[in-house]
Amino acid sequence: MREFLARNKIVVAILVGAAIIGGAIYLSGQKGNQIINKGNNQGAQEIRGRSNQEESSQTGEANCQNIPELPNGALKLVTKIIDGDTFLIEGGYSVRILGIDADERDHPCYEAAKNRLEELILNKEVKLEKGVEDKDQWCRYLRYAFLDNENISLELVKEGLAVARFSPEDIKYREEIAAAERQAKENKIGCKWSGQVLAEERNEGAGFHWENLTAESTGLKVIGACQAGNYYGKEVIVEGKVASAYRSKTNTVFLNLEKPYPNQCFTSVIFSSDQYKFVSAPEKYYANKTVRIRGEIKEYQGKPEVILKTPSQIEIGK
Repeated sequence: MREFLARNKIVVAILVGAAIIGGAIYLSGQKGNQIINKGNNQGAQEIRGRSNQEESSQTGEANCQNIPELPNGALKLVTKIIDGDTFLIEGGYSVRILGIDADERDHPCYEAAKNRLEELILNKEVKLEKGVEDKDQWCRYLRYAFLDNENISLELVKEGLAVARFSPEDIKYREEIAAAERQAKENKIGCKWSGQVLAEERNEGAGFHWENLTAESTGLKVIGACQAGNYYGKEVIVEGKVASAYRSKTNTVFLNLEKPYPNQCFTSVIFSSDQYKFVSAPEKYYANKTVRIRGEIKEYQGKPEVILKTPSQIEIGK
């Protein structure tokens, strides 16, 4: 072997040099491919980031496995009222009433709906009837509640303390609850439909001052966040309170207006590639603020939204 190497030094040197050069070219190509792939994947990552808001709401999914089964028609004692459509039963488990939606805290009819639900069922045994789904993403049982054969959902809607709200698949009691809502509206019954409360809501909105996002300066219509679903494909100005805000694992920021996710009326989205234009941590900066958002309304997973590209699209009311 030594004699062979000694006689063929030049050949060996050429082979070694070729191997080194070939390896360097291969590694350089791999690095280049990684850079190209990273650029090509950026848009896809941002799109996937949109689903992380939904994913974030599932963080308690594993804990749902520890919640016992609740048979259809089970009788349970109500131990605490959370708000107009949510309560606790014995054992500390949470129940979300189906067929209705009541105001969240700091909204006009929150106290009225909560107080009435307390009068109806607190410290009483109710029958809990299943709908299409068993639990929601917060591990709350989804049930219609009955007291002495009285449908609590129907009663709250009749009294103008809650609105009818159904998933597309859940049709049980839909017609009668929807009819009760129409009657309450027509007769201006209760907190939701009385002229006094509507006037208070108008005065509350009128208290904010807007410098840039106004109908006069933009020529665009200003709408409430919960009306946004009627304006798909149109550029408007959406006004509402940021009820919840979230940053996904891919740094996409979601601002949910009027109600927290997944019951939000409207969502604005800031992708990571545009966030350098905005204030630091927009999910904290805009939280609990009443804002106006300008843009074309698009539909995403059944909800209206606007993609925020520049800070000029959003303004905080003063």
